[in-house]
Amino acid sequence: MKKLFIAFMALSLSVSVMTSCKEAADKAKEATEEAGDAMDEAAKNLDEAANDAMDAVKDAGENMKEAGEQALDSIKKAGEDAMEEMEKTAKDAAKKAIDSL
Repeated sequence: MKKLFIAFMALSLSVSVMTSCKEAADKAKEATEEAGDAMDEAAKNLDEAANDAMDAVKDAGENMKEAGEQALDSIKKAGEDAMEEMEKTAKDAAKKAIDSL
């Protein structure tokens, strides 16, 4: 009877250990799946952030191009205005010089 009781206790302990191991394996599998899902979501978020950054850089480049074109137009206009003023001044000076002769 004593041997039967010891065998029964050993069997119960073995079943208990096996159940605990199975539960631990299931929890580990679930944690691994959750970690994989989190990694997928993080990768998706990083991809979206990279795309947003690229769009922002593209927009900034376009804005800088427009500002550069406006600056060139302003410089060209200022140069034309200065040339007209110098031409007028030169004509007036030439006219005064002719009139004084």
